[in-house]
Amino acid sequence: MSDSKKWYVLRVISGKEHKLKALIENEVARYGLQDYIGEILIPTEKVIKLQKGKRITKEKTLFPGYIYIEADLSGELPHVIKSIPGVMGFLTAVKGGDPMPLSEMEVNRLLGKMDEMAMQEGNILNPFKVGEAVKITDGLFKDFDGVIEEISDDNKKLKVMVKMFGRKIPLELNFFQVEKI
Repeated sequence: MSDSKKWYVLRVISGKEHKLKALIENEVARYGLQDYIGEILIPTEKVIKLQKGKRITKEKTLFPGYIYIEADLSGELPHVIKSIPGVMGFLTAVKGGDPMPLSEMEVNRLLGKMDEMAMQEGNILNPFKVGEAVKITDGLFKDFDGVIEEISDDNKKLKVMVKMFGRKIPLELNFFQVEKI
């Protein structure tokens, strides 16, 4: 039966993707249709923000309002899924038409992107170079300009020289506390 499963895109209320994923799983289990469902994915990425001086990692939904579902849409499964409050329906080629499965290339791209993001685990890439001018965006020296003297990729820190009172002062800052000028 697994060879008859294909990937489909389900339109749902934006912001309720995780809640609706759980509701779909519960309804499918209640009707005993687990054999017709494979995976249910909500593509997300980890975003690192600075809030009140603290580094916060949040998950951001890549495609708000959409859930990807691997299923064999035979029998009553499509009706069970579409009857869940908050589910608007499957993506179709024409309005009111049959659900349109994703192509193999689209599925590979989606799954590849998910694997790539899972491996990153919220890593911040180093976009800086020694000698580059930067503006401090957070902390006591916010809005000061400086020049990068050293870069430490291991702990994601920069040594930035800031001119204050006619003297250069070295500051150790995180990557997300500065931006390029």
